[in-house]
Amino acid sequence: YQLYFMMNEMPLEQLEQIFGLFDEKVGESELASEMRACIELRQRIEPGRPAPEFTLARRDGSLLSLSDFRGKVVVLDFWASWCGPCRREMPVVVEAYKNFKAKGFGIVGVSLDEDLDKWKKAITDLNITWPQMSDLKGWQCEGAKLYGVRGIPATVLVDQEGTIVARDLRGDDLGKKLGELMK
Repeated sequence: YQLYFMMNEMPLEQLEQIFGLFDEKVGESELASEMRACIELRQRIEPGRPAPEFTLARRDGSLLSLSDFRGKVVVLDFWASWCGPCRREMPVVVEAYKNFKAKGFGIVGVSLDEDLDKWKKAITDLNITWPQMSDLKGWQCEGAKLYGVRGIPATVLVDQEGTIVARDLRGDDLGKKLGELMK
């Protein structure tokens, strides 16, 4: 029970090791099933792992895939028009884009919106000029589920080879990490 509440905070290797000590009977419990799902998710999305591929629609209906950005350092920016913290963080993301775009940096906005008109308005209001995608399913967004997004804003930094480098960089940390990668 204690491990269940700590599973997202501890290093993946430690979680796997402790979970592996459970006897078969404990492994059949509902909590163990949720922990197993958490471990499987983290094995897919931890830094150092290949970024899972996905495709969603742009606001004009055309399709956009993460693989379209291979060869670039890219941030997956999970956000929504109704999210106050997302809106407050957006100027930092806009600045990073301005500073690193010419060096091969890209951003893919993944919206957890459900209302197309509100999503489009927010893109304009927030001066977002990079590609945006959404399936307009809110928290059931396929891209967000694939990356285990449970709160927004959330970011995933992916290198030129398609490997996850970092997650949830905020403020100056995003610019610092991009400076390291884009030398």
